[in-house]
Amino acid sequence: QVQLVESGGGLVQAGDSLRLSCTASGRAFATYAMGWFRQAPGKEREFVARFSRATFYADSIKGRFTISRDNAKNTVYLQMNSLKPEDTAVYYCAAGPISSSEYRSLRAYNYWGQGTQVTVSS
Repeated sequence: QVQLVESGGGLVQAGDSLRLSCTASGRAFATYAMGWFRQAPGKEREFVARFSRATFYADSIKGRFTISRDNAKNTVYLQMNSLKPEDTAVYYCAAGPISSSEYRSLRAYNYWGQGTQVTVSS
């Protein structure tokens, strides 16, 4: 069992930066693929980034967001730069099997955090 806790969300202006953190409980953190998803009001939860054997990004955030992880701290990060109002959403951290090929799908992840709100004003 893995428990995930996100932090770092907040209210910022367009063009600002934020760094989200997600800390996992339990052992074997390094054996999991870690992902970030987001869900805007009235929209479905969507893939943002994944860190497994490589990193993967959604086209909408490529070049602005960077996913990283520190296995010694059981933590995955999402550095978000050049934020836009359309990045406003609840951001969720997720963990799943490292071998999954459906990395953009919610089905590829077994564990989810409670989410952290990111609001970008124009």
